[in-house]
Amino acid sequence: MKLLVAFFQLIRWPNLFFIALTQALFYYFILLPSFTQIGPKAYLNILDEHLFWLLSLSSVLIAAAGYIINDYFDLPIDRVNKPDRMVVERVIKRRWTIVWHWILSGIGLLIGLYISWRLRNPIIIISHLVCVSFLWFYSTTFKRKLLIGNIIVSLLTAWVILVLYVCEFRFHRFVDPVYHSLLARVYKYAILYSAFAFIISLIREVIKDMEDIEGDAHAGCKTMPIVWGMNASKIFVATWIIVLIAALVVVQFYVLQFRWWWTIVYTFLFIIGPLIRLLSRLRSGMKSSDYHQLSSLVKMIMMTGILSMIFFKLYTSWIG
Repeated sequence: MKLLVAFFQLIRWPNLFFIALTQALFYYFILLPSFTQIGPKAYLNILDEHLFWLLSLSSVLIAAAGYIINDYFDLPIDRVNKPDRMVVERVIKRRWTIVWHWILSGIGLLIGLYISWRLRNPIIIISHLVCVSFLWFYSTTFKRKLLIGNIIVSLLTAWVILVLYVCEFRFHRFVDPVYHSLLARVYKYAILYSAFAFIISLIREVIKDMEDIEGDAHAGCKTMPIVWGMNASKIFVATWIIVLIAALVVVQFYVLQFRWWWTIVYTFLFIIGPLIRLLSRLRSGMKSSDYHQLSSLVKMIMMTGILSMIFFKLYTSWIG
C-alpha cells in the first residue's frame, strides 16, 4: 500500500486529474456543442468519444512520465527543498523510476500512433513525440536555464487544449463554409483557453522557482530568481498577472453584448478577484512558505478558469 501511495504521489495524480478534466470540459462543453448547434445540416465531429478518451489517456500517461523523469533528475534539488516529501530513493528505487518513465511514455506514444492512424492526422503522433522529448530535455537541461524551462512547461500546458482542435482540423473540408465557421468557433475558444493556460502556467512556474530558490542554487541552476533576483522576478510575475487581468476584463466586455451575466459574475468573483489577491500577496512574499501558498492560489485560479467552460453549454446563444 505504501508503494502504491508513493507511486501516485510520484506521478502527481491531482495534476493528471486536472489534465483529464480540462480536456473533458473542453470536449463536452465547447467542442461537441459547436458541432451540434449549427442549424438543420448535421456535422459530426471527427474525434468521437472513444478516440477522445484514448487521447486524454495518452496525455495523462505522457504527463505522468514527465513528472517521474523530473523527480529522477531533481534528486539533488529535492534533498534540499523537500527532504521529507521525497519519493525517489526513499520509497521507490531510482532505477525503477526510469523504467516507469519509459513504460508510460511508450504506452502514451503507442496510443498517439493509433489515434493518428484512425484520424489520418500525423500531427498527433508528432506532437506526442515532441511532448515526450520536451519533458525529457526539460528535466535534464532546460529546467536549469533562464526562462526557457518555464516557457516549455507553459506551452505543454496550452497544448493540452490545442490538441483537441488539431484533431478536428481538416484541410480538405476547410472549403465548406459551414464547417469553416464551426471550426473557427472551436479555434476561438481553443486559443482563449490555451492562452489563459499558458499565462497562468508561466506565472506559477516562476513562483515555484522563487519557492525552490535554495535547492536550485545548490544544484547550480540558472532560474530567474537566481539570475535576475527576487525583486525582478516579482515584477515579471506581476506584469503577467496584470496582462491576464486586463485580457479577462476585455473578454467580459465582449461577452456583455450576449448578456451572459452569470459568466461575467463568475469571472470577476472566482478568476479576476483571486488574481488581484495574488498580485497583492506577491508583493509581501518573503519566505519559501509564502511562495508555496501563492503557488497553491495559482492552482486554484487555474481550476476556476477551466471550470468556466461549463457556462458555454449552459447558454444556448453562441458567440459567432
